[in-house]
Amino acid sequence: MGFLDKAKAAAEQAASKAKEGVQDVQTKRELSQAYHELGQTTHELATSGALSHPDLTALVDKISALKAQDEQEGEPVGAASGASTEPPPSNQPPAMPT
Repeated sequence: MGFLDKAKAAAEQAASKAKEGVQDVQTKRELSQAYHELGQTTHELATSGALSHPDLTALVDKISALKAQDEQEGEPVGAASGASTEPPPSNQPPAMPT
């Protein structure tokens, strides 16, 4: 096997590993977004009374307190400049805080 053949094989192997890494990152982003959506839905259901469980109470109370604190500081949660209340499309990474 010549030098060029070895270099080509190494390049193909590196490209394959890079593809796997990109797919892994994308899957983790999608999983994170799904957990975020699950949390929002769970909070909405818990605060409306449609869902109740002792393990959720402390977390729901914490989120409600943080929302109230943020609203008292003048800016409702999710109302950051230019921020949308809609989650980003699943093919986009989550927005980074500024």
